[in-house]
Amino acid sequence: MRSLLSLSRAIDAFNTFLGRWVSWLIVVAVIISAGNAVIRKVFDSSSNSYLELQWVLFSVVFLFCSPWTLLNHEHIKIDIVNQALPLRVRGWIDMIGHLLFLVPFCVILIWTSVPFFLVSFAQNEQSFSAGGLPQWPAKSLIMIGMALLLVQAVSEIIKRAAVMKGLLPDPNVSALSAHEQIAVEAERIVKNISTDNK
Repeated sequence: MRSLLSLSRAIDAFNTFLGRWVSWLIVVAVIISAGNAVIRKVFDSSSNSYLELQWVLFSVVFLFCSPWTLLNHEHIKIDIVNQALPLRVRGWIDMIGHLLFLVPFCVILIWTSVPFFLVSFAQNEQSFSAGGLPQWPAKSLIMIGMALLLVQAVSEIIKRAAVMKGLLPDPNVSALSAHEQIAVEAERIVKNISTDNK
């Protein structure tokens, strides 16, 4: 389990690094958008490549930052229902959700997006708009983003298994009240004492 946790930490570090840097592309997209708007109003001129570049930059941020979002538990959950459930149930929901939904979702999207990209690359597919950008680089983003998300899903499964074995603190505890956190910590200590006495 230690080697798996080391792998998980490496994945987390990589996706954190990538997410922090890629998120700056939002600023680049805003600058391009503002510049394009100013040029269009002042010089009555515009470029489809600038418009398409904004879309590509947004796609890069959305797809490449999704693993970082998952890592930080910022993805969408039904919090009203989730908060009412015991920690153990929440842990199993996370594990089952990752194994039965997130991993297959990523695999299916990778499986279908690779030929989608390869056909576009082989044809050197270009934009339908005059002066637009090549399409194949944008189509590669789906398979790369899903591969990154799949790797992060593996990391989350490793961490969830470690939480269930009592090797890591439960990230769901931070959402609990102080009284509930004390009860969870007391339960963990009792479990460790009983394990040591065996």
